[in-house]
Amino acid sequence: MVAISGCAMNAAKRFLGETNLFIVVYYSVKRQSLVIDCCGDAFMFAGMRNKKASQSPAGTSTAVEDYLERILELINSKGYARVIDIAGALKISQASVTNMVQRLDAEGLLKYEKYRGLILTAAGKKLARRIAQRHKLLTEFLRLLGVDDRVIHHDVEGMEHHISPSTLRAITAVTRQLQRRPSLRAQLQAGAV
Repeated sequence: MVAISGCAMNAAKRFLGETNLFIVVYYSVKRQSLVIDCCGDAFMFAGMRNKKASQSPAGTSTAVEDYLERILELINSKGYARVIDIAGALKISQASVTNMVQRLDAEGLLKYEKYRGLILTAAGKKLARRIAQRHKLLTEFLRLLGVDDRVIHHDVEGMEHHISPSTLRAITAVTRQLQRRPSLRAQLQAGAV
């Protein structure tokens, strides 16, 4: 992670002027932490250092979360989800999807009948909705910062499974402030171009 000294921060503030907004965001995958520095006021959000890289803060694997997210999207858009639809959405083989669907069925997150469709259980729906909400929040946050739409999808897919609940709460608070303050949002977007 790169750090900016207080001296460098003060020099940047003098250069930009007090009325300009200066935000620096650092994300360390190795340390699983996020630092947001806004005009010299730094906020650090520690992550889940003791978690495995393939595990989300919720304790589910990133693969499970990806499957549940896509299944919910399919059910919401088509009214149902089949193995062939999931395989197409995730761009993987039907055999791989069948294996995961059987695993999710055994874990009680969905009900699956071979050669039929599947439905999410109450627990599966709850988890899938939480995953979808997290994805939506991160997308909105990056959009409000002025990040290009072509970049947002890639970044959200990289961040969403590894972000801690405390960081998510902080991003929620920042997103709400950006939605309420169009002038702040305009300053951020001007700086991101």
